[in-house]
Amino acid sequence: MTQQINSQIFAFSKQLADSAFKAQSLALQGLEKVTELQLAALEKHAQVTSDFISEVMETRDADGLRTLWEKGANLGRQNAERAVAVTQEIFAVTQKTAESLGALVQEQHQAANDAVAAPVAAVKKAAAAVVTK
Repeated sequence: MTQQINSQIFAFSKQLADSAFKAQSLALQGLEKVTELQLAALEKHAQVTSDFISEVMETRDADGLRTLWEKGANLGRQNAERAVAVTQEIFAVTQKTAESLGALVQEQHQAANDAVAAPVAAVKKAAAAVVTK
């Protein structure tokens, strides 16, 4: 009896550890993708801003400043559009990660149900066999 309980506890612990490892792996993959997206956006933003600042430093007359004013407005709009696009991508990655974690939870829930149902079915079958004899 003790051996059977120990083996069930060991199996449950192993299943729990495997599930935790899979969940951690999924979460880290999602975090890695989000970080890559944010770093790429930051790099692009820094590059565009440094180019604009270089143009500002080279401007010497009023016409150049008017041109820079328009470029600055366009730069602000483009940066906002990039930020929205990156945010949408991050949201998609986060949603995909959450769906994967949800599927993992459902899988573990089904495995737990099966683990409980199998011994009960075996006992019912054994009881039915004893009653019919």
